[in-house]
Amino acid sequence: MSPDVPEISVTELKARLDAGEPLTIIDVREPHEWPIANLGAYGARMIPLGEVPERADEIPTEGTVVLQCRSGGRSGRALEYLRAQGRTNLLNLKGGILAWADEVDPTTQKY
Repeated sequence: MSPDVPEISVTELKARLDAGEPLTIIDVREPHEWPIANLGAYGARMIPLGEVPERADEIPTEGTVVLQCRSGGRSGRALEYLRAQGRTNLLNLKGGILAWADEVDPTTQKY
């Protein structure tokens, strides 16, 4: 992953969500991972990494879009792919759902 991938920390994401900022969260993990832990309560929706190329039109081109996965690697790859397609409204969730569990919500299950 390129070192210049734009990121957002989990604490910044939580603050922006709590402030009511309109954000789109796209979870690029696999479907079997969603039931373990997810940000569905914040409107997150799933588009697995392998489906991002054919489903890119489902990802808004306006407003801030936060891509997330388990630890930030897959979402970073999705961001790089989408950025190569000309997208500029994307942020990678640094540390993914694991960082969310560590820093925001300790009741989030880790795996």
